[in-house]
Amino acid sequence: MGAPVHLLCPTDQVYRTITDAVSKSRMTITESDLPGVGKKFEIELDDGEMIVVIHNTGKRELFYRPTAEADSEKTFEFDDDLARTIGSIIEGAHFQPVEPATKETTLPGGVLLEWYELHPGASLVGETLASAEIRNQTGLTIVAIQRDEETIASPSADTTLREGDTVIGVGSREDCDAFEALLAE
Repeated sequence: MGAPVHLLCPTDQVYRTITDAVSKSRMTITESDLPGVGKKFEIELDDGEMIVVIHNTGKRELFYRPTAEADSEKTFEFDDDLARTIGSIIEGAHFQPVEPATKETTLPGGVLLEWYELHPGASLVGETLASAEIRNQTGLTIVAIQRDEETIASPSADTTLREGDTVIGVGSREDCDAFEALLAE
């Protein structure tokens, strides 16, 4: 695992500000190149501004500025691996605390990552991934299976689907719709 996170200015106010901003759907984000350094993203908040600098080396720095006139304070610094792990946690790839109307996650390019539970009597229960021909029939690719407390990453073609499994699939909206129709059979 990467280097530990450096909490350089972990104030409750900064945490609340960032948390409040993330919960709002409308915010302005400005992106700019930093030649020789990387990219900078400025995110307007109700009570200040968050600045994320992504270095060409992969290092990420998070700054907070309470007003336009104030100096920015570095609040966090992450290496590339840790930043990606934290990003996927925040994005909901590891855990979704509230049962949303849909369990989909949109990846770059409009690709969806979606969770499906195999209920009792589902037509796929007892099938292997190969015999179910999910990709051929729907276009959806099964990338993992959550079975009780175990996660089967990149399941092989001979993996048998069981009642209660949660399958995680990747595909287009059409692929997901076709898989949902297959589950309904």
